[in-house]
This record gives sequence, C-alpha cells and structure tokens, in this order.
Amino acid sequence: RINRVVVASCSPRTHEPLFREPIRDVGLNPYLFEMANIRDQNTWVHMNEPEKATDKAKDLVRMAIAKAAFVEPLHQVSLPIKKSVLVIGGGASGMEAALGAAAQGVNVHLVEKTPVLGGIARHLNATWKGEPISDYVNGLVEMTQGNEAITLHMESEVTSTTGSMGNFVTTVAQNGSEEFKIEHGAAILTTGGMEYKPNEYLYGDHPDVLTHLDMDAALRDGDERIEKGKTFIFVQCVGSRNEENPYCSKICCTHSLKSAISLKKQDPRKRVYVVYRDIRSYGFREDLYQEARQMGVLFIRYDLEKMPELRRDGDGNLEFNVVDHVLQMPVRINPDLVVLASGVVPGDNKDLYEKFKIPVNAEGFLVEAHAKLRPVDFASDGLFVAGLAHYPKPLEESIAQARAAVARSMTILS
Repeated sequence: RINRVVVASCSPRTHEPLFREPIRDVGLNPYLFEMANIRDQNTWVHMNEPEKATDKAKDLVRMAIAKAAFVEPLHQVSLPIKKSVLVIGGGASGMEAALGAAAQGVNVHLVEKTPVLGGIARHLNATWKGEPISDYVNGLVEMTQGNEAITLHMESEVTSTTGSMGNFVTTVAQNGSEEFKIEHGAAILTTGGMEYKPNEYLYGDHPDVLTHLDMDAALRDGDERIEKGKTFIFVQCVGSRNEENPYCSKICCTHSLKSAISLKKQDPRKRVYVVYRDIRSYGFREDLYQEARQMGVLFIRYDLEKMPELRRDGDGNLEFNVVDHVLQMPVRINPDLVVLASGVVPGDNKDLYEKFKIPVNAEGFLVEAHAKLRPVDFASDGLFVAGLAHYPKPLEESIAQARAAVARSMTILS
C-alpha cells in the first residue's frame, strides 16, 4: 500500500516525467512523487569532497522524504488549444516550417521583419552537392505566398508576448506603427544568422578582398575579375575560433572547397590556394576535398603563432605572406582575389529572445532544452527553434530542423 514515492538520483529536468509514468501506471496520482536531485545539486558541484557530498545527499533525501509526507494529489484540467502556429523569421527554415505546419491543417502566421522572404539563402548559389539554391528558394516563396493557410506579416516585428503552451497571445507591429494581436498554440523561432564582416585582411579597404557571399555574388554575376584573375587565395577561419568568436562555423571549409573547384573548372590554369588552420570537410564532403586536391588546388596550413598577412605592395597590388608548415619557409603570393571564409554570427535579436524568455549561449545563439533528448524544443513548452539562429549549419540541416520543429509543435496542436 505505498502511497508516496521518493527517488534520489539524477536531474528532474530530464528524468522526472520518466519516474512519474510507472507511478501513474500502478494507479497512484503521478504528483505523489518527490525527487532528491543528488547529481546536479550535489555530486557535480562537490565532486572533490566525497564525504561532505555524502552527508549532503543524506540531507537532501531526508528533506525530500519530509516533504513527500505533505504532498497532495494534483489533478490535470483540460484547456482549449489555439490551432495555429507563429513562425518568426521568413528565411528558408521559416518557410519550410510554415509550409510543413500548413500541410498539417494548422493556420500559420509568418512574421518577417524585412520586405522580402528568403533570408540568407537568397545570397547562396548552390549546395555542396551542386543543387541550385535560388530555384529552391523561389519555389518556397511562391508556395508560401500562395498558401491560404499562411498569413504573411512582412516588415513586422514582435513587440510583446504572453501566455503558455497552447494559448499564446503575441503582439506584432507592422511597419513600426500598426499593432495587432495573434493568438497561437505554439511558436517556432527561425530568426537566422548573418555573415561575419571581417576587420582582418584589408576587408573593406581593398575591392579585391571578398567574403564568401561576395564571392558567390561575383560568380553569379559573371564578374570579370573571376574570368581575368589568375591567382586566388581562400583564407579560412577569419574572425572565427579566436577569443572573440571561439566556435567553428562548420560550413566555411565546404564553401571554400566548392568555390575553389568552380574556379578550377572554369580554367584549370588558375592558381588556387586554400590557406587553412584545419579543414573540416566532414562526411561525404570529404569527396570535395579529394576533388580539389586532384584538380591542383594547393593547401597551405598556418597556425595562430604565425598568422598570414595581407598588405599592399609598392604598386598598390595585394601581397599575401604565409609560413608554409611543411617547408617551414615563408611563402609570398600576389593574388588577384582574396576570399575570406568568415563565419556565421547570430542576428541582432536580443530583445525578441528576452520577450519569449528563451536562453542564448555566450556567442548569442539559441540554446535548446536538451541537445539529445529535446534538440528543437526550448525549456519553455510550446516554443521551438530551427535554422541558423540555433547554430551555424548547412541548408539541408536547417530544412531538417525546421521540419522537426513542426513535428514537435504538432504534439501540442494536434
């Protein structure tokens, strides 16, 4: 005739629902349960003092038992659900999420602060497999605009939000003036990211120093500098993996390899160098690295103690100096174009995140509830994340994450 249960173990954040289920299965109210968190609140913080930690664990268990004696059964009540979802951000992830939710028979409100849909994907040429991105984005925009279940709010921003899972009310301002309220049962944040604008390597001071997105635009527009240029240098980890931005953006190496190969395909006589700290062409992207090597792209490694330098020579031309790690000798190159692999940085959405009370990490990216168990959920129920706002990732991962966020939101909305 057990009528109370106390568990002394790990984090209630991940395991409390797990322990409540068997209690409910044997006919007890699941809230006649108390948990002593002797991992997060004890063994983790006192790992170097085992004897004191054991005493504290005993105290925590004693307190949990004392509290359990006074626990009353709670009964859940039914609340109506607003069968609509709010998607914030009209990039590829946002449109994928909106279309996915609309296909499930849910009304969607898509809020985008700029006058156009597409986000950063509009500035990309192709995926690492060579699939054209503009066709995909244009198709997404067309489907989103033509879907009757999706209400578009362009040039709009969230000013406030209130409520809880299943019953949110969010206020949106259009064109900075006219305000209106949206009732929704869940929200998916797909606010995207931006390309880091470098302060290094003469960027902004010399027209022949580009970022990846600049290079994509030059290739797309048939820039004569690409056609006439004979020597090209790709510099990796610009403004990344340092004290300011300690993370790796994951996609830059693949982007450089792809661009280097496209230059070699235009003219095999072009001299193409990739100056790198580490090459991260993971998974099947390794094939791109092999292809680049076979086509004659030269790879020169540098380290933080001997950073490459780019300067103007006496004639105003570019002069690039780097110490080759194999030869242990300085190498001087006079490039026609220098392409900087600058990473992804989060958009400036701090105010928005504070309105939804969702956490960000030290770099400004959104933090999910649990990397393995709830990878697209926030700790607050009913809120979900997808795309570059979460962390730097290639387009196919953003698409998969947007669809996952829709699937998770449907556990509420359905």
